[in-house]
Formats: sequence, C-alpha cells, structure tokens
Amino acid sequence: MSPVAPDQAPSPPSSPASASGLSSRANSKPVIAVVGLSNCPVRASYDVAAYMQAAGYRIVAVNPMYAGQIILGERCHASLHEASAALAAEGLRISIVDCFRKSSDIPPVVEEAIAIHAECIWMQLDIINEPAAARARAAGLQVIMDKCIKIEHRLGNTLGVL
Repeated sequence: MSPVAPDQAPSPPSSPASASGLSSRANSKPVIAVVGLSNCPVRASYDVAAYMQAAGYRIVAVNPMYAGQIILGERCHASLHEASAALAAEGLRISIVDCFRKSSDIPPVVEEAIAIHAECIWMQLDIINEPAAARARAAGLQVIMDKCIKIEHRLGNTLGVL
C-alpha cells in the first residue's frame, strides 16, 4: 500500500466552518499546525513553515520545548489542544496537522488531531506510521505520509488539502 493515499481518505468537508462555527481557514487557506516546529532557521521544520507562511498560510507552532516563545511571529504552543484553544479565541481552528516528529511519535499526535477536529494529518518525508494513519482515516481525517508539504505546494500538488 502506498504511504500517500489521498484517494482512500475521505474528502475534506465542503464548508470550512466546523459544527462549532470556527473556521479552519485564514485568508481562504487552511490553518496549518506544525508539530515539532524548531526555532532554528537551519532546521527543515522552520524552513518549511516559513515557506508556507510566506505563501499565505497561517502557521501555528506546536513544540513543548519552545512553548511560550515566538517562532515566525507566532506564539508556540505546548500541544495541539493548547493551540486549538488559542485559535478558537480568534474564531479559527486547525485544518492541517503537519508533523515533524519521528514515526514512533505519531500516534499521540493523531489522537490530538482527532480530538481537535483537524481535517488532515500530514507526515513529512520519511515519516510513515500505518497504524496511526489507519486510526486517523477511521476518524475521518485525510492522511498524507512521506511527503513534504513545501515540495508539494511548490509543485502545485494540493492533494485535496492545500
């Protein structure tokens, strides 16, 4: 089975507003939580997040090591739950959870993504966790594995989520 299976995942909701009335889009683009975002500009997570932010996406930093710090002009949160609550105060919610974590660290991230009603779990290059992907799909999330969101965006591949 291919690690990327957008054709097997459910389509994203047709409306960007959730049942709670919060929007998963800022400036008509999905809100992206970057789990494992580093404050170091030479790290891939920083580079990718900076690129997506420059392309007009709202980036939400999630990394307990940097919680409370400002990265790319955004306050970093310790967890997806915390980030979700902060965005809710702005009338927004997280659409894409972009993971810069080891494959073995993905299951709890998926559980948080499900709990906050994210629409997509995106695992960066070399990150593959089939059981976590199956759990996310079963909960209605679109799953993308082993693909870089920056590369796909540059190529014009939206994969149904960008």
